[in-house]
Amino acid sequence: MRSSVLFYSTYTLCVCLGLLCVLFVSCWTSHWGGAFAWDYSALQFNWHPVLMVSGLVVVYGNAAVVYRLPFTWKQNKFTWKLVHAGLMLLGLLLSAVGLCAVFDYHTGANIPNLYSLHSWVGICTVAVFALQWILGLAGFLFPCSPLWFRSSLKPVHVWLGKSILILSLISCISGINEKLLFTLNGSSEEPYSSLPVEAKFANSLGILLVAFGLVVFGILSKNKWQRPETDRERVQLLHTEDNTRNDGCT
Repeated sequence: MRSSVLFYSTYTLCVCLGLLCVLFVSCWTSHWGGAFAWDYSALQFNWHPVLMVSGLVVVYGNAAVVYRLPFTWKQNKFTWKLVHAGLMLLGLLLSAVGLCAVFDYHTGANIPNLYSLHSWVGICTVAVFALQWILGLAGFLFPCSPLWFRSSLKPVHVWLGKSILILSLISCISGINEKLLFTLNGSSEEPYSSLPVEAKFANSLGILLVAFGLVVFGILSKNKWQRPETDRERVQLLHTEDNTRNDGCT
């Protein structure tokens, strides 16, 4: 009971921080960026930070902890696999549209693509995210997937999942910093170093993203908050381990 209360308190904090991240990035781009459009202009660029923060961090982070919800443990695991995969696909699609927004803006403004460290990390993050989703689909949702493949893929899937979240946070925070440097030092009367209101607001967004990531990692690091394995899953795991040992002895 005590553990369940602590979990739901932490999970509520996770959801609230995620919503604050989306609210802050939307307010930042709409108030200081001048609203949204899809016309190759700077207004189209405004979709980029909103979609990347929403998809690559907030939706992704919530999808990563969906298995930890205690009320799902007595329900069909395959159903929650579909929920997990669906949320991940939503995050991936939002990220892909976010990339299209910035590429179109660069085309319209005659700005080169993929020249900054931020863009390199960002494009690699989305590419690894797409690979992770495809591997997860093949390994955990296809009924014909062999048990040895699922067992071998699971630790890689977990490791890649955490790595993608770290890369996502790095991408978004470096993007916020790059945008502020270009905007405030390039065309604003108040340089970034003077810490105008926009800089304080966007820096606060960066802090919220870090806090969200830390809470997600906190949830994922608690072993007692993991979904318990069923007897069938334990038998399948032992069977796979036995086959692996036997193959190694022949």
